[in-house]
Amino acid sequence: MRPLLLVAHGTRDPAGARVVENLAVAVRKRLPQVRVEIAYADVRDPDVTTALAALAPAVVVPAFLASGYHVRVDIPAQVADRAVITEPLGPAPGLIAAAHVRLTEAGWRGEPIVLAAAGSTAVQAQADTEQAAAGLAARTGVEVRIGYATRSPRITEVANPGWAVSSWLLAPGLFHRSARASAPVVSDPLGTHPNVVDLIVTRYRTAPPAPRPALGLPRTARVAVQGRQR
Repeated sequence: MRPLLLVAHGTRDPAGARVVENLAVAVRKRLPQVRVEIAYADVRDPDVTTALAALAPAVVVPAFLASGYHVRVDIPAQVADRAVITEPLGPAPGLIAAAHVRLTEAGWRGEPIVLAAAGSTAVQAQADTEQAAAGLAARTGVEVRIGYATRSPRITEVANPGWAVSSWLLAPGLFHRSARASAPVVSDPLGTHPNVVDLIVTRYRTAPPAPRPALGLPRTARVAVQGRQR
């Protein structure tokens, strides 16, 4: 059984790190014969290169809700040809359902919703977030607008009085704190919701048998990026 390397963004917030660790614990329970380890794309250690040194060949599951820089460039550059990289988590229907649950837990009662995402300049990442917003609108039957923590439109610009905020984030951290300041009703991140665990397990079980080329980055460029990161 190939090891599973769960790669999260990384945060200095200890609560965010605990969420990732608890996700790994939950996945280990679902896959008792599989070695499950954690790496981070930013802020925290170990990075992907270091973690894979003891795991390759492995299945790398990017725990991201959109295909931004880390998913399309950074992680593939560190993986090179030593592991299989699955699709990221978002914007899967199960995660949209989990976001709906988190909203209800926070006290949502049918108000219009701001989907609060981290933000990325990558076209595919923006499309992923738009797909999540459309899915949440279809599921809840109310208007859903997108607000970002790191780019325009900002969460605070979109969250009008009387709106609720759905945290389209995996774990607590700086981005979630900025969302919490924007409205009376703000949901928790998706965290260790069972749908998140289910999706990680599914990504692992359906991973292809051999590494695939990095998304949108030729091998020569991947090697160059990897060298710069060391």
